[in-house]
Amino acid sequence: MTDLAHFEPRALPGAEPIEGRHVRVEPIVDERRFDELYDAFAADRSGRIFDYLAYGPFGDRAAFLEFAREIYLGGAMRFHAMVPASTGRATGVAALMRADPANGVIEIGHICLAPSLQQTVASTEALFLIVRRAIDELGYRRLEWKCDDRNLPSRRAAERLGFRYEGTFRQHMIVKNRNRDTAWFSILDSEWPALRGGFEEWLEPENFEPSGRQIRRLEDVRAALGDRT
Repeated sequence: MTDLAHFEPRALPGAEPIEGRHVRVEPIVDERRFDELYDAFAADRSGRIFDYLAYGPFGDRAAFLEFAREIYLGGAMRFHAMVPASTGRATGVAALMRADPANGVIEIGHICLAPSLQQTVASTEALFLIVRRAIDELGYRRLEWKCDDRNLPSRRAAERLGFRYEGTFRQHMIVKNRNRDTAWFSILDSEWPALRGGFEEWLEPENFEPSGRQIRRLEDVRAALGDRT
């Protein structure tokens, strides 16, 4: 059993950007990226990227900007803009939220990726960088991922990234006048070193064809690393 007698409360997420190979992750501290995010999200004319979020889609730019000022800059959560190096424009967000510094627990949530960012190396790297910040830089012991149990893309994403399914809270919330059963996933600090190694190897340039297509899947890289240990 781990002795936590000397464990100290963790710091809250700060405002320093994180540079990756394919993406820059910028904690949102002002409105500079709001117009870019609106343009990127508006490309999804069906509004389906907001299906499992408690807000959106937005009727116009003014409605989104009002929302972003209130939520992205509200202070209770640290939202991060994802800015692919290929465009220099923000096309997605994710928040570090529900921080419990005394127990070393924090959650990644409010993930919203524009169509142009979905299923890209940049989106995977952005989430990796945020997880790395929470566990390696800030020293949190547990990182949570929660989603609507019906949100199969989010469930698959959590598992692909290495989060472990822990169970489903039935009738947990009412979202957009619908019941939400919430699936819970987590990464523990003891699990992270192996997961981090998988991300780092997967992100190596030689794992991608000139077109940008991956050669080995993240899950396969992680499995191969597990076979070596």
